[in-house]
Amino acid sequence: MATNTIPAFAQNKTMTLPPWKVGELAGRTGMSVRALHHYDEIGLLTPTLRTPSGHRLYQQSDVERLQQIQSLRLMGIPLDEVRQLLDGARISARELIAMHIAKLHERIALQNRLAERLQALAEHIESVESASIDVLCQIIQVTTAMEKYFTTEQLEVLRDRRTSISEQHMNEVRNSWNEIIPRVRNAMAANVDPASPEILAIAKRWKALVEEFTGGDPKIAQAVKTMYEHEGPTLQQQLGEVPTPEMFIYMSKAFAAMK
Repeated sequence: MATNTIPAFAQNKTMTLPPWKVGELAGRTGMSVRALHHYDEIGLLTPTLRTPSGHRLYQQSDVERLQQIQSLRLMGIPLDEVRQLLDGARISARELIAMHIAKLHERIALQNRLAERLQALAEHIESVESASIDVLCQIIQVTTAMEKYFTTEQLEVLRDRRTSISEQHMNEVRNSWNEIIPRVRNAMAANVDPASPEILAIAKRWKALVEEFTGGDPKIAQAVKTMYEHEGPTLQQQLGEVPTPEMFIYMSKAFAAMK
């Protein structure tokens, strides 16, 4: 009669049940000891037991939680969100699938945006005789900066508005900013009252340009302001004159005086 035999290493793994030390858990799961220590440090997977000398001991429930953690991580969910999910209400299989689908849609949207960015970059290269590496890097920096401060829906709105405007008008808008911003800078240096007729006239043009770009959406306008405040030097390399945080403060007084 044939007898099924189990290799020695498999016998040991089968017979040795939790609790396990961190090295044992790492060896059985393929996780690194460093990763398990990190999970413990951030409160994601804290071993239930400790030896008298203070060594971590993982019991069955800890191993089950680790399996949940790794399943969620495979879906692309960040560790902070994984912890919140596992420490909150119990997650059903249906909810996990729904989360996975949502994450896949996010990845698809990200890939689509990347494809659009590369297409726009290719069109830019075709529109100029030559494009240096510095110019290409600057374009990528600007588009990356925008994705940090605008939602997907807002980027769609801005993209639609951009495609509806001629290149000639875009140059006119750029020239307007290149005229307005130095005038504001000089007025600030000369301590000109923001409520003066000169600055109020500039404020009217400034507001019109912003409303044209944003479509009058205050949330997009705020995102623009935040982007300029944080990414000013990067944007200036590509776009030319851009407003500074100090200019926003100065012009806010002019806008208030307009009301």
